[in-house]
Amino acid sequence: MGELIEREDLPELVDRLRAEGKRVAFTNGCFDLLHIGHVRYLAEARAHGDVLIVGLNSDASVQRLKGPTRPIVPDRERGEMLAGLKSVDYVVIFEEDTPDEIIKIVRPDVHVKGGDRTPDDIPEAPLVRSLGGDVVIARQVNGRSTTITIGRILEAHGSDWLREEGEK
Repeated sequence: MGELIEREDLPELVDRLRAEGKRVAFTNGCFDLLHIGHVRYLAEARAHGDVLIVGLNSDASVQRLKGPTRPIVPDRERGEMLAGLKSVDYVVIFEEDTPDEIIKIVRPDVHVKGGDRTPDDIPEAPLVRSLGGDVVIARQVNGRSTTITIGRILEAHGSDWLREEGEK
């Protein structure tokens, strides 16, 4: 089982992992409503290293990126769920909109991103490469996303159902 760590503990952790000769894989995201796409993506990311560190967008960061109704799940709970996955070794919450500052600390051997893009389309790719790391694109699980999940719930039950369930 993984561990949710504080940002200030990250430099010491990374130094220890490097001293142990570990290949460090890194990924990041909001991971709001955990779904099978996330689980498969994180397993693939972990396969690229001996250790997987996940940078998790804070609640404020998710709101800036996704809008005022997100996240659905608070950051500490999202972090604990991610840390509970066997593919995740460490989770660190970050406040910024991009993972650049965390990447500078982690200096990953490989930075894994999901989706239907190329490594050159990833905004943080030049930073990762300048630190000696590679950028890898994980396979996308089509039809699985937090937005799609929320849409399915609303389509099946409507917003009134959600309010009624909350009153029970």
